[in-house]
This record gives sequence, structure tokens and C-alpha cells, in this order.
Amino acid sequence: MNLMVRKPKPLVQFGETPVLATPSAKKLSPDSPALSVLTDFTQVAPQSIAADTPISDAHLKMRHGGVRLLFVIDRDAHCIGVLTSKEVIGTRRINLAMQQRQLDREEITAEMIMTPWEKLSAMPMEHLASLSIQDLIFSMESFTEQHLLVTEHNAEGALSVRGLISVTDIQNAIGKGASSKVPNTVVPMANSFADICQVITGHDL
Repeated sequence: MNLMVRKPKPLVQFGETPVLATPSAKKLSPDSPALSVLTDFTQVAPQSIAADTPISDAHLKMRHGGVRLLFVIDRDAHCIGVLTSKEVIGTRRINLAMQQRQLDREEITAEMIMTPWEKLSAMPMEHLASLSIQDLIFSMESFTEQHLLVTEHNAEGALSVRGLISVTDIQNAIGKGASSKVPNTVVPMANSFADICQVITGHDL
């Protein structure tokens, strides 16, 4: 029986200092589909943290992961809410938790200052699919959060979080140019969807 002889492919040595390939930046405009700025959890795994994690550790995870939102998971692996950098860096919720529970700051956990599910708002995937980025911003003109959760029903009919959209991602995707209505206008580190909408409609922040 004849066996095919496979010759190993030759390797090469670096003859010069290489550069690293990086993903091409998305070149989007306000008229691009809103789906273009969705962080899709079927493609990118969401980052989460245990409910009893100290807030200092949560902050470190955000910094190391380059994210500003973590999903909070309880001991039964259920997602019970979200924790954003606003809560971790700010003092209002932390001080309130310390006073109510008579605890030191080091004892405050993610669950104590997170936003629980019943206080969150979201947009259905089918609604998002019909919008441009600019349409999305206009529809969110009173939304004072930095992240929008996007939901859909899975194959079993259960409601699931499909992904999220952040204000920062929108700013980066459209090159921080607000819109054709306001040429050369730059969105100065908007803190919410409402901030971006103010710039696009011609109002100062």
C-alpha cells in the first residue's frame, strides 16, 4: 500500500522587525445601520462578575477587560443585574450601601450597588434592525445611560439579552462626527445617548 509522503512546510525566520496586523476600523456614518454598532453576544462573549465580588475587584476587571459594563451573576448562575463604571467609580450608591449596611467600603460588593433587572430598559432586536445609527440616537434622546441592552427571544421562546450598544462605540464608529446636519461637530466624550442627541440636534452639551 502506497502512503503519501507529506513534507513539512518550511518555516521562516524573521529578517526584520515585524508589525502586528490589526482589525480595520469600521468606517460608519450616522446613516449606517444601527446593527453596525451592536456588540453581539453570539459573536463576543459578555463579561460578567460574581455578585459577591468586591467593587475594587470589579473595577480592576473593567480596566483590564477594557469594558464599562459587567453582568452580575448569582450563585445559581442567574444574571441578576448589571454593574457599570459609573456605579463603581461614583460615590452615591457606594456611600448609600455603606450607610444602610454599616459596612466599610472594602466590604461593598457588586450586588449591593448594581442596577437590578427590574430597573433596566432594553430595545428589541427587531426594532433595532429597522434603525440607522442616527435614528437610534434620536429615538434615545431622553435616555441618560451609557449602554443600551438589546433583547430577543431565543429558540425556546425565552427572553434573552442578545447584545448591547455603548455610547463610546457609537462615537468611535462614526469618527466622532455628529451628523451632516452639524458638519465637523465633535461629540466631546458624551456620557449618555441624550448627550450625543444634543450635539446632533445642534445644542451645546
